[in-house]
Amino acid sequence: MSNKNTIDPDHEDHPDHKNILVEPAPKISLFSRLRTYFLTGIVITAPIAITIYLTYVFVDFVDANVTPLIPARYNPETYLPFSVPGLGLFVAVLVLILIGFFTANFLGRSLLHFGERIVARMPVVRSVYKALKQIIETVLAQSSSSFREVVLLEYPRKGVWAMAFVTSEAKGEVAELDDETMISIFLPTTPNPTSGFLLFVPKRDLKFMDMSVEEGIKLVISAGMIWPSDEDAENGDKDAE
Repeated sequence: MSNKNTIDPDHEDHPDHKNILVEPAPKISLFSRLRTYFLTGIVITAPIAITIYLTYVFVDFVDANVTPLIPARYNPETYLPFSVPGLGLFVAVLVLILIGFFTANFLGRSLLHFGERIVARMPVVRSVYKALKQIIETVLAQSSSSFREVVLLEYPRKGVWAMAFVTSEAKGEVAELDDETMISIFLPTTPNPTSGFLLFVPKRDLKFMDMSVEEGIKLVISAGMIWPSDEDAENGDKDAE
């Protein structure tokens, strides 16, 4: 006859350790285990599946729009009994490289400046063009540092901390707002870090963090569920295996 309350023979810290009863660990039902396995499977496969799907959609979209522009004599699909996936993407990348090479010389830069002067005369188009150009240059240009450091500031009230990213040191009229250095920071929203607020804050009001910008962005996107220490521990376990 089994007893639900069992004696822990190793519990010797207490003087009456022989009379101490230890409750057995509750049993986990089969349904709970299956649910845990199911959720774990989603966490593992969902990012991989979504990445593969988005890559497929992007490549298929580029192929569908670029491949028909290739002359038949230069199109490998004309001579092959099957289609070549990624052909349109390869051609698009090659064309972009050629355009970049062309605009790097004097003639290309002159034509580019001439085209920008024409666009600058169009009331609505010039605003859209300038905004898009600045955004793309900030994100893609190799010389751009974009987000430089991760900082914390008390926002929206004292005692509540928000994570932000340093973009630059303020200049001009903004720099004259305070005797100390004014810092331009971007305060992102969760889980979409591409939207947020541009704030100009005195340097003394910022707490600079040791984490990298990539780690900070992951923390924002995950709503505080993925911390740098967790990733380090996970990587350590993988290395140990």
